[in-house]
Amino acid sequence: MTQTTPVSNGTILLIGASRGLGLGMASEFAKRGWRVVATVRGSARTELHDLADAHPERIEIEAVDIALPEQIAAMRDRLAGRVFDMLFVNAGTANMKDEIAGEIASDEYARVLATNALGPLRVIEACRHLVRADGLIGVMSSGQGSITNNTNGLHEVYRSSKAALNQLVRSYSARHADDPRGVVLMAPGWIRTRLGGPNAPFGVEDSVPLIVDVLLGRLGKPGLAFLDRNGNTVPW
Repeated sequence: MTQTTPVSNGTILLIGASRGLGLGMASEFAKRGWRVVATVRGSARTELHDLADAHPERIEIEAVDIALPEQIAAMRDRLAGRVFDMLFVNAGTANMKDEIAGEIASDEYARVLATNALGPLRVIEACRHLVRADGLIGVMSSGQGSITNNTNGLHEVYRSSKAALNQLVRSYSARHADDPRGVVLMAPGWIRTRLGGPNAPFGVEDSVPLIVDVLLGRLGKPGLAFLDRNGNTVPW
């Protein structure tokens, strides 16, 4: 498929960009000449606000909590009439206590699952028509969502939420098999963020350019891919 929009002059709706990888992605896309509509949760000032102040011609901020369907619908309505080259859902959470899944409180497991799996799918379903016909829909998954690669257990709550995300996105793609928009599940690796912790081997500044390269390389390519930050296919 021929790509009709230069990658140096695109627009992205980036969900979850107040810190960490999302903030890094907002900055990287802006550096590459893209216009970025990036979201935060709530009304508190974040590092994204500082970035937007520094680049007002490139970055604008929306507010949405992806755990609340009414907020997703309200954001979609506010953006009605806009056309994006890419929608990327970065928002997610982790259970900070590495509990065995059978011992976790039901409401805590439901919180993680709703944020990491159901929330992103709700955003995609609500906002996919804002993406141009040959654009790209992406979601931040994790290598820990790979069932094939789970050889040591651990992080069961987080792993299972990302595996659920992968399954839901795969189901979405099957239901929309005739949609020319590409879909990417991104496994960024273990990165030093608030979620990844200080012991992770990779920094945001090292990883984000690679992630953005992979996403730009998928623009104009239909179908579903589960990829790492180097563009390699991750086993389901």
